[in-house]
Amino acid sequence: MEPVTLTTGRLLMRTVGPKDTDAVYEAAQDPDIQRWTTLPSPYLYEHADSFTDQLVPDGWRNGSMFTWGLFLPEGEDLVGMLGLTMRSMSGAEIGFWGTKEHRGNGYITEAVLAASRWAFVDRSIDRVEWRAEVGNTPSRAVAQRAGFTLEGTLRSAIVHQGVHRDCWVGSLLPSDLGLPSTAPYLPAPQRPAHPDTGA
Repeated sequence: MEPVTLTTGRLLMRTVGPKDTDAVYEAAQDPDIQRWTTLPSPYLYEHADSFTDQLVPDGWRNGSMFTWGLFLPEGEDLVGMLGLTMRSMSGAEIGFWGTKEHRGNGYITEAVLAASRWAFVDRSIDRVEWRAEVGNTPSRAVAQRAGFTLEGTLRSAIVHQGVHRDCWVGSLLPSDLGLPSTAPYLPAPQRPAHPDTGA
């Protein structure tokens, strides 16, 4: 499919290409981005070039991954990246990072909500899943502000720099944003607490 451009109250969310390689490369030199994301470390210029010239366009073309650069409309300063990777016909995993100089302004939360709404409405996705290595509290804060339900900790569920690590997992459903699902959702009944143990 052709790349989709989204806008929010403060952001222009568009695909990235060769003209954005320098900005992606410079942003990804931030040690925090390399520490908490799956980006290669050290992050070389060839990594940024491959990302903007091949990985992002191929993902849109074959419908496997939808990636947006997050820009301020005036001057198009890069404030972050966000991607939705398809995991099933009706489920996608969201990933994101913010540039150091623009963190703390709520931009990533704004983009997460816009991309999730697009996924629910335009792609008939019924579950957006968020995962982050245990300890990545800024990512967790974004997920919580966006309305994700934290579902627990998965052991050895991600690999980062050649090491298996535990991760937090959460989900956002269409109903969390007041949107319909493609099929009815029947949540599991709540188990009453045991009268003796409270468990």
